Amino acid sequence: MDETWRNELSEFIAIPSVSADPAHREDVKRAGEWVCDFIRRIGGTAELTPFGEKELALGDIPASTDPATAPTVLVYGHFDVQPPAPLELWESDPFELTIKDDWAYGRGIADDKGQLFILLKAAQKLVEANELPVNLRFACDGEEEIGGHTIVDYLATDDRGADAGIIFDGGMIRMDVPAFGLATRGLIAFDVKVKTGERDLHSGMYGGAALNAIHVLIRCFAAVLAGPNGLLPEPLRQGISAPTPDELKSWSALPSGEDELSSQGAQPLDPNAAEQFNIRTLAEPSADVNGILGGKPGLRNTTLSVQASGEITIRLAPGQDLQTIGAAAEKLMRAAAPPGADVDIKWSGAPPGLMKADSPAVQLGLVAFERVLGVKPLLVRSGGTLPIVPALADRGIQTVLTGFALPDSNVHSPNERFLVRYFEQGVETAAALYTQYKDLPRA
Repeated sequence: MDETWRNELSEFIAIPSVSADPAHREDVKRAGEWVCDFIRRIGGTAELTPFGEKELALGDIPASTDPATAPTVLVYGHFDVQPPAPLELWESDPFELTIKDDWAYGRGIADDKGQLFILLKAAQKLVEANELPVNLRFACDGEEEIGGHTIVDYLATDDRGADAGIIFDGGMIRMDVPAFGLATRGLIAFDVKVKTGERDLHSGMYGGAALNAIHVLIRCFAAVLAGPNGLLPEPLRQGISAPTPDELKSWSALPSGEDELSSQGAQPLDPNAAEQFNIRTLAEPSADVNGILGGKPGLRNTTLSVQASGEITIRLAPGQDLQTIGAAAEKLMRAAAPPGADVDIKWSGAPPGLMKADSPAVQLGLVAFERVLGVKPLLVRSGGTLPIVPALADRGIQTVLTGFALPDSNVHSPNERFLVRYFEQGVETAAALYTQYKDLPRA
């Protein structure tokens, strides 16, 4: 790695911008200032801007020639990081850039400081050559790791817009097999409380005659879980956007469902789960009980419990409407509860996001990646939830979500790492992406 690059990246990694720890609040802001300083240093304008209770690093780098007619590209990244604990499992200081055996180590090196650094350096490369053909808008936050919504709120009020978006906060399928994430699943979290009586009862005297709150809760949850075919009930499958033929072709190159499950020590949900793994995790909704409280766990107890609570989450498939599915799930759970049970249900969530595979942003991006890496990225979807993706889609900003992290980059784990050669290749690829976007149609 170039010595200048190493020194710059070392500065960025050294800032312990752990958003989950209030003690590092100022460090998070310092990391945002570092991003702004970099943009200003290469000829742009930038400020760490208060928005609500947090701050965003907002910056602009104009096109090298005729910015008034050049397309505008919105670049997002986050400068906060996960806590480094457990520290004893790190083989080097998590906030000191360490290079060993072709890997760069440090908290945030893959998620997402190292990848944001790549996007910044690519901009610098083109600016210094007087060859940046697009206007770049940087909008970065310091709360992605805690699920913050400041960037989403900002985009909802932003009237400037952009002709395309770029996010380097993902990874490759495996080494040298890049991917574009076209969609993210949404998430609805339900908190359910059940009360069936005034006090717990002796199960010998009242069992079989009185309502048990734990039983009611289980029946409520069962009403929204997958059936024997592995799919959710029909009311929870409304609005699904089926994958395109190009997506399905890309998915055939993904690891098999059998390998994915076995590599995690998991057992298939049903006989078809392995074969249908990609469809189910990328393009179907799913439901999972996350916790149940009731009775006296760990004790052999013969009490009939009259209070119970639990949490269940539903991952929304791309295309589904949060309010529609939330209301349908609540209706199913309430219908499953017997008369006499007092059921309280509260829920909130984030919508799914979906980008168009045939959009200029994606198609030009494929050309740019192939030009540098010699291979077109696979078109995939994410089973997880990333609120900025639907926020961008709502604004009509078709976005490429990609990155150079690898499955063994230890993201969110001790010894987080990033393959050193991907810094140079990443910068070349990002520069090619900026350059290719000169052909974007203006919004």
